[in-house]
Amino acid sequence: MCIALNARITPMRGSYFRKVLLLVLGLLAGGMTRLQGAPTSNTPTGNPNAACARCHRDIYENYERTPMANASGAAADGFTPGDFVHQDSGIHYRVFEKDGRVFLSYDRDSQHPAKVLHGQQELISYIGSGKRGRTYLFEQQGYWFELPVNWYAKKALWDMAPGYLDVKEMPMTLPIDYSCMRCHTSGAQQVLADARNHYAAQPFLHGGITCESCHGDGAKHIDSSGAGAMLDPAKLPAERRDSVCLRCHLEGKVVVTRKGKSLGDFKPGDDLFDYAVFFVRAQEQGAGGRATSQWEALEQSACKRASGDKLTCTTCHDPHSEPTAEERVAFYRKSCLACHTGVKYAVKHHPEQPDCASCHMPRSATNDIAHEQVTDHRIQIPSPTPAVTSQSETLVAVHEAHPSDRDLGLAYAQLASKGDREAVMKAYPLLRKAEQAGGGVADDAQVHTELGFLEQVMGHADAAQQEYGAALKANPFDAVAEGDLALILAEQRHYDEAEALWQRAFEHDPTQIAAGRNLAQVACGMGQIDLALKTLDRVLLFSPDDQRAKEMAAGMRSGAIHCLP
Repeated sequence: MCIALNARITPMRGSYFRKVLLLVLGLLAGGMTRLQGAPTSNTPTGNPNAACARCHRDIYENYERTPMANASGAAADGFTPGDFVHQDSGIHYRVFEKDGRVFLSYDRDSQHPAKVLHGQQELISYIGSGKRGRTYLFEQQGYWFELPVNWYAKKALWDMAPGYLDVKEMPMTLPIDYSCMRCHTSGAQQVLADARNHYAAQPFLHGGITCESCHGDGAKHIDSSGAGAMLDPAKLPAERRDSVCLRCHLEGKVVVTRKGKSLGDFKPGDDLFDYAVFFVRAQEQGAGGRATSQWEALEQSACKRASGDKLTCTTCHDPHSEPTAEERVAFYRKSCLACHTGVKYAVKHHPEQPDCASCHMPRSATNDIAHEQVTDHRIQIPSPTPAVTSQSETLVAVHEAHPSDRDLGLAYAQLASKGDREAVMKAYPLLRKAEQAGGGVADDAQVHTELGFLEQVMGHADAAQQEYGAALKANPFDAVAEGDLALILAEQRHYDEAEALWQRAFEHDPTQIAAGRNLAQVACGMGQIDLALKTLDRVLLFSPDDQRAKEMAAGMRSGAIHCLP
């Protein structure tokens, strides 16, 4: 049987282009068994903090026990084995250690051949201190990915990674990019130009957050036996001081990097807001429901509004140590009483309950990490009735009253790409206005890619094609622009051009699974069965539970799907 090339092609983006290719399939693909991946280099070794310990022994020993110092490392360090069956997908996951190496195995038996799944993957590194949990990383042909299962420490269990609790297929193409590395590791390496998770070697040099992550380069200080100055964040202007913490403890709903900037270039002492704009929905300000949203909440507190720049993270938190469970109540109460100095607070205010935080900063479930809670940094007076949160869809920038049309437009475009139709109508005029105003937007690949997507959503194929062309001129490795442009060309029956774009996109970025399936489909329709099967094999190498790819490959090999000669 033939694949009809006038059928609609698999989309690259979200719900706007969920066009289903109707295939008449005969025999279905069988299960796959493989041992995937091996590390391209050794895991990080050595402890650069030890150089500081020669003079700062007490600080060093305390810090080495903190979650930050243990935020990443080799997979076997502190590893906890376990297994579970994920009900929605029917997959039995088992995480185990063998000969000093750590592996994930995944198995699912089924009468449906395309659903049979057996394989295992070696794990190389972890991120997460283990206080809340851990995420494990693996490598495939130089591309680094997050494991789809996590260890959750509070409940002492393994379960699916955040956002994947109800998936039907195993998600194995979860890219680990610089934004993940920079907050859990030290010496995070920049990705290669062709993909966001492609590294020349090990993606980070040292496990944990080292002294230099907050104090800057210490070479001159060490070489001069302490005579050379080190950066003391406490002595910086407020925004630069706070930026040292906020580079990891401010998340936002949407983050837009400023044109020509990269968060990878941030150094201690810089102003974080020179590099990126952090947006939240208006109703989320101070909601405290995300695990890294504490600063957004703190800024809404009466304490912060009254204290201004004097109140910062280190007012209450010691970055070099963490109180034990027995010390916690007294430690944080002391921070509160440093400002609330009246006798009524020290003696008369609820003497039966000295734990200030338990009432004024209660813990609640996060909405971005399963099995976890977060401390509410709004520091509120307890109310018998919970506050009602408004449902505004308006984005507001943290620390910026009037974001540029470009930055706000890109923020709404990110929401639009996830299926928010209202965001389409907000993003489009802002980005068009930014484009018409000039100001260096002509070579801004981000703006052109998102404008292309918005034009495509609104059915303006010619305008979208023009924008994608401009995006690829500015950034030849923009796999999203390549994939979306290929979709337009395929719908116009320019199959040769579409095939070339999908081939390039999937070759450089194997997380673009839709591009791989589309490439295989078009190649088959053009009689290139070897290319089609080679592409599907690569899809299944990176995404072994992709049932559509299995069905296509089985159909082509059995003859149920006939590729044109």
